[in-house]
Amino acid sequence: MSVNSANTEAWAALLAAATCVDGASACVPHWLLWQPHSGQWLCTLPLDDPRRPMLDLYLPLCGATADRPLTIAHVGQSLDGYIATAAGDSFYVNGPDNILHLHRLRALCDAVVVGAGTVAADNPRLTVRLTSGTHPLRVIIDPARRLGEDAHVFNDGLAPTLRVVSSPQAAAGAVPELVVAQTADGLDLADLLRQLHLRGCRRVFIEGGGITVSAFLLAGLLDRLHIAIAPLLIGEGRRALRLPAQDRLQDCLRLSARVVAMGPDMLYDCALREPALSGSANTSS
Repeated sequence: MSVNSANTEAWAALLAAATCVDGASACVPHWLLWQPHSGQWLCTLPLDDPRRPMLDLYLPLCGATADRPLTIAHVGQSLDGYIATAAGDSFYVNGPDNILHLHRLRALCDAVVVGAGTVAADNPRLTVRLTSGTHPLRVIIDPARRLGEDAHVFNDGLAPTLRVVSSPQAAAGAVPELVVAQTADGLDLADLLRQLHLRGCRRVFIEGGGITVSAFLLAGLLDRLHIAIAPLLIGEGRRALRLPAQDRLQDCLRLSARVVAMGPDMLYDCALREPALSGSANTSS
């Protein structure tokens, strides 16, 4: 079986597993078994099967249920830890294999979340175009409504979209809004996730930017974190993750991760609520 054929078959199985309701197994291949005690799918294919690399990377996302929702974030950065130059140029830090990876994450998740800064800088569509799958609900964190309604996500009509705000406005705008509670530190991200879960979003993908991903990480709201590192040196620019400085290494966040080759990039798949992972794989297609 060629790598392309293996990835095609694995992807079809992943989409089936992701759309099954709480592990209903009739719609998935016989080599995927639902484990009710862990809320995860078990792949019974041999470890050297060419379908395994893709399945091992994405299958942990497919087990999310209403009782066990999942939040994953992704950051694509240079070797020296930046997502863009100081002037804001970010097209593209990572290679095409990682761009495809982003589209796969969108396809597997029910909602994709970005901050207003990402929309203002990149004007993304946040749809699934490079692979098969359904467009996720697009959730734009814009508490002060600083984005104009001419952004792609607000006017292209390709997928449902919500603007996350901190207070209701008297007159309803053209973009549906989701009012989220405030805390002393800003928007209550836990409340945002709760409301998305109530809307049936079992898998939530925090796509960017770095400030938004950092906020969810600091709040302890991420189950998985993907960090894609490109063989690129920017020198000075916009940092990928912004975390409080620590005086001692023992106080720093050390992640349990497996490393996956993704074209010229290296992807760190960090399981924030699971035991340490080991091994590496290559999912390039």
